[in-house]
Parts: sequence; structure tokens; C-alpha cells
Amino acid sequence: MSTRIVPVTPFQQNCCILFDEATKRGVVVDPGGDVDDIEAAITDVGATIEAIWLTHGHIDHAGGAMDLKDRLGVPILGPQKGDEMLLANLEAQARMFGLGGAVRNVIPDRWLGDGEELAIGPHRFRVIHAPGHAPGHVVFFNDEAKFLHAGDVLFAGSIGRADLPGGDHATLIRSIKEKILPLGDDVGFICGHGPGSRLGVERRTNPFLV
Repeated sequence: MSTRIVPVTPFQQNCCILFDEATKRGVVVDPGGDVDDIEAAITDVGATIEAIWLTHGHIDHAGGAMDLKDRLGVPILGPQKGDEMLLANLEAQARMFGLGGAVRNVIPDRWLGDGEELAIGPHRFRVIHAPGHAPGHVVFFNDEAKFLHAGDVLFAGSIGRADLPGGDHATLIRSIKEKILPLGDDVGFICGHGPGSRLGVERRTNPFLV
């Protein structure tokens, strides 16, 4: 499994291209915008994109999803249905932030449920519903590689915001402690903004968790 991170939008969101190195089959996780840059990165790594995965419905993660879907002709999977209202209001969010452009409301081809499985070639990912930052937030976990895409639930030295619509701090902490940290200290993760880390490091040193 290989990863190409493409920082997008003024929010510097980590759009990720995840792909199997042997077959080049892959997915794009959280295309928040700057779709031309995402397409250029896809071409550069030589990946054949089969789907778009969304961790949650905030504009910096989903704002470019419909544009990329139209360009690539692939389905949008996720997040969990709790983010339906967030995705239905992306155009209003874009006007509020002065973004506009290609931002469109998102209608996923399929909502994702807790515990279901997705695949990138031979690589299997478990979908984990982890609300708190957003009601329908999901993360993607590959047990064999000990790899997690954590979205905006957990960061290196920090956690996701809980003061946005649908957020709840107690729920977020519960998601991290009951669903994320038990995956194992040796699990490495990519997050929605900034550098990644390992779950063991965050369990021991993250000031929001210790």
C-alpha cells in the first residue's frame, strides 16, 4: 500500500491517494478542493482510482468530491449517514467562507456503516464510525498494515474540534478512547491536517488524552 498526500484548500487538508503499488488500483480520501492538483497527483503516481472515500462532511474534506466524481466517473462512499445535513449544505458553507467555485453539495452513492469492509485491491479496510468531530465521521483501518486514516478525529498532539455544528467533545473523547486507541499502540495514522503519528505516542503524550 502506498500513499500520496495532496494538501488542498486554504485549510491545508490532507487529501490522500491510497493505492496498491502492484496493481495501481486506488481511492481518493477526502478531496476537499483543488481538484486539478489532485488529478495531477493521480497521474503522477499512475493510480487507477476506483472510488472516493469521505471521512466526514465538512467542506475542507468534501468540497471537491462531486467535481472529482464527475471527472473520474467513480462512486462516492461515505461518510456515515449522520453527516447528511452537512453534505447538503456545502454550497452554503462555501459562500460563508468566500470559496464558491466548484464546491457542490454532495450526495454519496453509498453511506458507510460501522464495521463494514472496503478494499483497495488486496488491502482490506474496516470502517469505524467515530463521531464527535462530526456526527457521521468514519475512519478507515487496515489491520494487516497497522494503518489508520483518522480523518479529523485524532491529530499528532491534538484532537478534532468539537465546536462545529454536530460536534460534541464528550462523544469525541469516547470515540478516541473506546474505538481508536484500542486498535493498538503500533498503529500508524494519517490525519486530516498536519503530520501523522502512532496511537501509542498519542495515548502516552497527547494532552487531550492523558
